[in-house]
Amino acid sequence: MSLEERRSALEAARRALDGFESVLYQAPSADLAGLMGLADAVAAKAGAARVAVTVEAVTRGEVAALGANAHGWVREHAPTLRQGGAGDVAKVALAVADPRSVWRPEGFEVDLGSPLGIVWAGVRDGVVAPGLATAVLREIERLEPLLVREARPTVTNALLDLGVTWGPALMRRLRPRLLAEHGLPGVLDDLQERLAPAARLSSPVVESGDLTEYQLLMTPEQAAALEAAIGPLSAPAPNEATKESDHRPSGQRRVEALTEVCRRSSALDAQDHGGADGAAGSASALHVTIALADLQARTGCGEVLGSTATGTLLSPEVLRRVCCEADLIPHVLGTAGEGLDLGRVVRLFTRAQRRWLLRRDRCCTYPGCTAPGAWTQAHHVTHWADGGRSDIDNAALLCQRHHTVVHTRRLTAQVSKKPDKLGRYVVWDLTEGSYDRQLELLRAEQSAHDPPPLTPQRLSALLRSIASSEPGDQRWAEDELHLWEEPDDPSEDDIPDDVWAERMGDVA
Repeated sequence: MSLEERRSALEAARRALDGFESVLYQAPSADLAGLMGLADAVAAKAGAARVAVTVEAVTRGEVAALGANAHGWVREHAPTLRQGGAGDVAKVALAVADPRSVWRPEGFEVDLGSPLGIVWAGVRDGVVAPGLATAVLREIERLEPLLVREARPTVTNALLDLGVTWGPALMRRLRPRLLAEHGLPGVLDDLQERLAPAARLSSPVVESGDLTEYQLLMTPEQAAALEAAIGPLSAPAPNEATKESDHRPSGQRRVEALTEVCRRSSALDAQDHGGADGAAGSASALHVTIALADLQARTGCGEVLGSTATGTLLSPEVLRRVCCEADLIPHVLGTAGEGLDLGRVVRLFTRAQRRWLLRRDRCCTYPGCTAPGAWTQAHHVTHWADGGRSDIDNAALLCQRHHTVVHTRRLTAQVSKKPDKLGRYVVWDLTEGSYDRQLELLRAEQSAHDPPPLTPQRLSALLRSIASSEPGDQRWAEDELHLWEEPDDPSEDDIPDDVWAERMGDVA
């Protein structure tokens, strides 16, 4: 169809729409939805045509020749866009008319495999509105330096699909997921670490009625921990005995739950001089899906489950730090994302162990830090994610600040049963990456002593040997089976204080 034929068709469409509302009474009710769809399709194609005309005007120099900018030119010749939208049409046109694109006699052309080409194809088809196009291009501009190069088309299409269905407002929420799946190594860690300085809890402001106002901004890690703590306590609690319903509004239940968490924490501190209690009940544990290989390799991400923070993504380094200081139930995933196992709650350092550590370490063990023991957390020197146990010989007290530093810089320490000349039981290697180097040595040493894998076939053979052997010949198979048994892990909370005092004589 030639240009003149298209111009005639456009004028005919405009005339057809003049007074359209005056004949709608003739339409059966069942036809109204179809008419709405047709009108919407015509409007979408008309919007695409406005962008195409603007691109042509910019590339021919018509806009510059008139001494105008693209925005002003659109506002002048498309008066309805003065109500809003002229800027988006101009931005898309200027992006397409960038000198890096290729001009041909039959029109302007961009690389259809690039993010701009993908967006431009959607605009030309009338599927993508100029407002969404500018939002996607802006988001891609932020994300491109952080993405694996070959993933850029995939990310662009994901943003467009989300935007076409729900609008551009939700695209920012997709950013962590896209970086987790398609970002360069470490970018999600960097993104979440940079959020920390912006997090804040304001000082209280008393409003009318003696209500106190706080403003709270939290990182994903902090929000996930908060929701895991107050979620179970903020659920409606009807009185079973009196059959009374819980009519408290959601906001009231949540603030009362937060108050209760703070109250319990204060009671524990007073009871144990700042020491942490043992692992809390699983009701307040943090459930996170974890691909264990990703957690160990520091790739991918974990996703919070089972609370109002469900869907929150936590970077690998954040998860490793959480394993030291909060109840965590890992939902272990396989390489294809299938559920393999529901792990047990991570055993935190018990109250008795905390007492030992407080007496041994006294304060934060990071060199130069004098934060008192009551302000510290018990850190797994060999991380729980890497098989480290919650034992005294794998523990060191760290304040919150240096706990983050140790995980971020990947530092390790040597824990001794006797103090060195400076009275230290914990000596840190501050060389960045020292933890990874030490972990390689530990794994190499462990693999040299590991038994062969206990496959189903191997287990079956061992059991058959035990069943068919004489009693005196069963020892070899039974001994091999014992290699895979979990070591005994009795709770130390029940040990009397006088026994602890005797054991801690060396660190007194």
